[in-house]
Amino acid sequence: MGTRRKSRELTLQMLFQSDMGKQTPEQVRQTFWRESGDVGADVQSFAEDLFRVATDRASEIDGLIEGHAQHWRMERMAAVDRNLLRAAVAELLGFPDTPRAVVINEALEIARKFSSPESVQFINGVLDSVGKELQSSR
Repeated sequence: MGTRRKSRELTLQMLFQSDMGKQTPEQVRQTFWRESGDVGADVQSFAEDLFRVATDRASEIDGLIEGHAQHWRMERMAAVDRNLLRAAVAELLGFPDTPRAVVINEALEIARKFSSPESVQFINGVLDSVGKELQSSR
């Protein structure tokens, strides 16, 4: 598994911990890295960057997701799906040099690993729609 993929998976786990445990980003950082062992500086750095964008811009990200997830409110989505979408949209917003297709494909691969088969199509549709909006606004 590549460095970026591992970082994206760790970001998903950090967002999940924050969401389900109702923890602040700082609380997550304090416990998460202590429990995850040595993951390498590059992996941890990119995961931290993605997590920071996702938490700093949470309301903007959730608004984008809800605006493109027709008939789905954030709280009704599966927790893994919700947080995977947050991580991917954070990357689309915070790292515009990463091609949209790469961000979406990585999110889909992670969804195949951590979520249900039905979720893959849902995540693909939402991210494609968000990505197109962001691209047209640049």
